[in-house]
Amino acid sequence: MQILMALLSGLLFGVGLIVSGMTDPAKVIGFLDIGGRWDPSLAFVMLGAIAAGFIGFRLARQREQSLLGEEMHLPTARRIDRRLILGAIVFGAGWGLAGFCPGPALASLLSAGIKPAIFTAAMLGGMAVFELIERLPQARR
Repeated sequence: MQILMALLSGLLFGVGLIVSGMTDPAKVIGFLDIGGRWDPSLAFVMLGAIAAGFIGFRLARQREQSLLGEEMHLPTARRIDRRLILGAIVFGAGWGLAGFCPGPALASLLSAGIKPAIFTAAMLGGMAVFELIERLPQARR
């Protein structure tokens, strides 16, 4: 049941990304091009996602178990530190350069040619480098 719900959730998320235009790098870059031909339509997608997330987290905090009976694992960190800021900068730079963020890149893998595959490979490479750095002893960093 858990695998089926994960599959359905992933499919719903992917369809939402496709319908909203988040899988079109030109639309995303148009949104980020504030000084040029700015396309504000993705702001509505973001506002909708923030509203859905806000409601979802509020409901989840009231529960001790998920709807499938699993233990809840909600984020607890509240500190804004250098690592978070650097991660946000790298994420934003990658999004602005490629027009993809992780979800839309994965949703585009089978339909949008080589660009999402290159982005996904670079993303996985970056994740691997991060894991290697995290495993270094503290003194070497």
